Amino acid sequence: MTFFVPLLAGLVTGILSGFGVGGGTLLLIYMTVFAHLDQDLAQGINLLYFLPAALTALPHHRKNGYLKPAAAKPAILAGLAATALAAWLATGLDVGLLRKCFGVFLLGVGIHELLRKNPR
Repeated sequence: MTFFVPLLAGLVTGILSGFGVGGGTLLLIYMTVFAHLDQDLAQGINLLYFLPAALTALPHHRKNGYLKPAAAKPAILAGLAATALAAWLATGLDVGLLRKCFGVFLLGVGIHELLRKNPR
């Protein structure tokens, strides 16, 4: 049974990652809330998880025309710089503060999703 729950979490978050919609965020929630891992350890595992998940999904998205490299280039460049800065900050923050920041982020996203109007 102890192997089944992480397997199920990987399956669900893998499906979401394949869709490109936040599987890693849910994996972080699973690892911190249910598997009781420290936030910083869960973030490192999540980054390692993301690489093969993204590499597996990218060819399918490319085949279906869902990738526009020219449109993504500015976001990628800014994201690389922001990622380096955020990783440096996160490794120096207290784990408790990091958990609180992540919780506030999740609350903000949840409230936004609850209050947004349907575009159709």
